[in-house]
Amino acid sequence: MDQVDKLTTKATAIMNWISESGVDYAMRLLGAIVVLIIGLWVIKLITKRVFKLMDSSDITPALKSFIKSMLSVVLKIILFISVLGMIGIEMTTFIALLTAASLAIAMAFNGTLSNFAGGVMILFFKPFKIGDFITAQGFSGTVKEIQIFVTILTTPDNKTIILPNGSLSNGALTNNSTQTHRRVDWVFGIGYGDNYDTAKEMIMGFIKEDKRILNEPAEPFIVLGELADSSVNITVRVWVNPADYWDVYFDMNEKFYKNADKHNINIPFPQLDVHLDK
Repeated sequence: MDQVDKLTTKATAIMNWISESGVDYAMRLLGAIVVLIIGLWVIKLITKRVFKLMDSSDITPALKSFIKSMLSVVLKIILFISVLGMIGIEMTTFIALLTAASLAIAMAFNGTLSNFAGGVMILFFKPFKIGDFITAQGFSGTVKEIQIFVTILTTPDNKTIILPNGSLSNGALTNNSTQTHRRVDWVFGIGYGDNYDTAKEMIMGFIKEDKRILNEPAEPFIVLGELADSSVNITVRVWVNPADYWDVYFDMNEKFYKNADKHNINIPFPQLDVHLDK
C-alpha cells in the first residue's frame, strides 16, 4: 500500500503541475494575443499620424509612401519580437534558431534586400515619380505608390500591378511623362492606283482642323513610307501634349476610315494573286 500511495502522490503532483503550467501558459498566450491585436492597431494609427504630418511638409509623395511602408515594417518586427517574449520564447533561443537557419534565411531575404536597395535607388535617382505613366517588365500604368519593397501601378483599364523595386531599378524602363510633348505615329495604307496626293491632302486637312496637334517641337510630317505587298503605306507623325496622345490617335484613325470612300481612296486588305499555267 505504501508503494501505491507513493505512486498516487507522484501522479497527483504531476497532474497539478501540468494543470498549473497549462493555465499559466494559456494566460500568457491570451495576453500575447491581446497585445498583438492592440499593437497592430496602434501601429496603424502611428503610420497614419506620421503620414498626415508629412502631408504638411515638402516631402515628395514617393518618399512619403516609402517612409510609411518602412516605418510599418520596423514597428511590426518589434511588436512580434515582444509577443514571442511574452509567450516564453527567449530571445537567445530565437536567435539560435535563426543562426541555425541562416542559409535558408539569407536565400529567402536575398530578393527582399535587393528590392529594398532598389527602392532606395528609385527615390535617389528618381527615374519616375508618383503620377508618371511608365512601361516596365512588360506592364504599363500610372505610378500610384512607391513602397519600401515594391512599386504599385494602375493600368488604364483600372488593374493594379505590383512590381518589385529590384527589377525596376535594374531593368529597362520607359517613362512617358518626363517630356512636355509626345509624338503620335500612324501608318495609313491606300490601294495601288489610288491618288497619293489626294490621300495626303485629306490627312493634312484632318491635322489642321485638330487644335490639339502642335507645330512644336516639329511640324506635322507626312510621307510615302513604303510600297508594301498589298498597299501603299503613308507615314504620318505629329506632336501633341501627353494628355492628348490617345484621343488624337483614335480620332485620326476614325476620321481616315470614315472619309476614305468620299475621296475615292480604298483601304486595302492583304491579298494574293495566283496565276495558273495550263
